[in-house]
Amino acid sequence: MNIGSLLSAIASLAWLAALGALGFLAFNVARGRKFGGNATLVIGAVVVALLITTAAAGLVFIEPEQRGVVISALQPGGYRTQSLGPGLHWIIPFAERVQGYDISRQTYTMSGTPLEGQEGSEDSVRARTKDGQEVFIDASVIYAVDPTKVVALHIAWQNRYEEGVVRPLARGIVRDSASQYGVEEIVSSKRAEMEQMLTQVLTEKLSENDLLLIDFVLRDIHFSDEYAAAVEQKQIAEQQAQQAAFVVEQRRQEAEQARVTAQGQADAAIIAAEGRAQATVLQAQAEAESLRLVGESLQDNPDVLTFRYIDKLAPNVQVMYLPAGQQVLIPLPTATVPDAAGVAPTPSAPLTVTSPIAPTTLAP
Repeated sequence: MNIGSLLSAIASLAWLAALGALGFLAFNVARGRKFGGNATLVIGAVVVALLITTAAAGLVFIEPEQRGVVISALQPGGYRTQSLGPGLHWIIPFAERVQGYDISRQTYTMSGTPLEGQEGSEDSVRARTKDGQEVFIDASVIYAVDPTKVVALHIAWQNRYEEGVVRPLARGIVRDSASQYGVEEIVSSKRAEMEQMLTQVLTEKLSENDLLLIDFVLRDIHFSDEYAAAVEQKQIAEQQAQQAAFVVEQRRQEAEQARVTAQGQADAAIIAAEGRAQATVLQAQAEAESLRLVGESLQDNPDVLTFRYIDKLAPNVQVMYLPAGQQVLIPLPTATVPDAAGVAPTPSAPLTVTSPIAPTTLAP
């Protein structure tokens, strides 16, 4: 309870006291008693009640979220040029009164969903796009009264600014903006641009009518049933085309992967074959070099071949016994490697094997 309300309550009690005193005075007069001090009591009660009532009528408390316009019978034009800010103020009783205006943020919603907007029924903005398609736009306007222009707003609109300014301006600007874009632009690439343009234009128009735009919210854009069905079919067709393109790309990648795999296997086979060929060449070169070295060794030591021959015949036999009186000839290999002068060496001498029974000569 503010001071003004408290004074009003006190004034009411003072008037009740004055009426009580007046009744008491009338009762005494009816019984033939003199006024005496009773008349003074009644007059005092009435005076106190009038003073308190006057004080209560002149005190006005403005809430923090309000501004007050003083309607005055004593001012030129019938109002004070400055509005009253938050706090306690004094006005001339019975000659001035205060009209309060809420300066806090307010929201006006236009929606196609019943009971969602201010109208309580279907209230979408019906508009035509640049390509002639019909769209239904849901939007919300968040605005506030300009605290510095409350007096001008009162003179122009009083409390009718929502229905007289906010609603018609918002609907008209939305229609004008939608007509500058195609239907696909509104719902996709140009939606943010259109919302920005709407905010800018609506800010200017509301400012001209002593209101501040806090934000404009483009809530939803929907179409007629026929166009919505056509859009849905188009999206389905696009999705199917994308799926087909994806399958083709997948098959192409699989074929490319198979080609790369086959190429890798072919390259590996070529590398392996080249490796085997190189190994064969190296082995042949090594064998040729080995044979060359062996030949050179035999050229210098021809008896080595005979020794290796005998060694291969019986590697574990150290002594050979033959019957007495028998001559066994074992053909020995002949070293035919010429010397440096080109002269063939002399054949090896016969190999004689001594036996306890009889000596045996092994001849080439």
